[in-house]
Amino acid sequence: MKHLILLTCIFISMNVLAQKLVDLPYEKSANVTWSTAEREYYSDIWENEVVTNVSVPRLEVFEADTPNGTSVIVAPGGGLYGLSIESEGRAVAKWLNKQGITAFVLKYRLVPTGIDGIKEITDEAATNPAKIGERVTPVLPLSVADGLAAITYVRTNANEIKLDPNKIGFMGFSAGGAVTMGVTFNYTEANKPNFIVPVYPWMTVMGEYTVPQDAPPMLVICASDDPLGLAKPSADLYSAWLTNGKITGMHMYSKGGHGFGMKKQNLPSDNWIARFHEWALTEEFTEAAKK
Repeated sequence: MKHLILLTCIFISMNVLAQKLVDLPYEKSANVTWSTAEREYYSDIWENEVVTNVSVPRLEVFEADTPNGTSVIVAPGGGLYGLSIESEGRAVAKWLNKQGITAFVLKYRLVPTGIDGIKEITDEAATNPAKIGERVTPVLPLSVADGLAAITYVRTNANEIKLDPNKIGFMGFSAGGAVTMGVTFNYTEANKPNFIVPVYPWMTVMGEYTVPQDAPPMLVICASDDPLGLAKPSADLYSAWLTNGKITGMHMYSKGGHGFGMKKQNLPSDNWIARFHEWALTEEFTEAAKK
């Protein structure tokens, strides 16, 4: 049995390592330094595989077996203290692959923490929530820069990896949703996403914003019972796009909570990603997978 468990662990590790990794260019910050190495581990608190202390931005590349030209950069959430790398990253990428969509899971720069960043943010949320904002403030611009660098990489290499440079999407969850919107409010013509999908986005960290004149089409996903109070800011985001005459859609589930990602709760929100795919087909950002 021990040998079987060992072989299983080796197989899982090899499967993760088998994904192509791409280091993204970045400018070092004079205000943020990391003393703890990047770490991936299973968090009992979040009941999910997580990554903390990302100091060098990278992409994990998930190539579709039969690519249709569409690609999506996936930014997992985690309050900028960690990345919920499985349920809001790799599991999303693998689902997209089955639809012919090439996915890039973005490991963007995070708040420097000790060995267990998930415990830190959990403790601070309970005892000193203001501290989270203080620690996030200097890091979010770095995370957004990493998102823009990811789009630049995909578009620059689109022909080589058989992708359409005009069908690059950006999907982010919670803090990754903040990165998504940070990208949307700061792009240039070269690194503009062709469509965006903020999933229960952390809009309260963004402050005031203006809808870009050439804003990309957007689909917002959230649940009314989000315990972090992200439903109204998500609805406001949708309304801002709608009021300004931009292409937009929204799925606001009555139940789902926060951080549902690819987790199964036996609720309609379990099927949010299928609703995204329907939207992408309708707006012609992708094609139906060949059977």
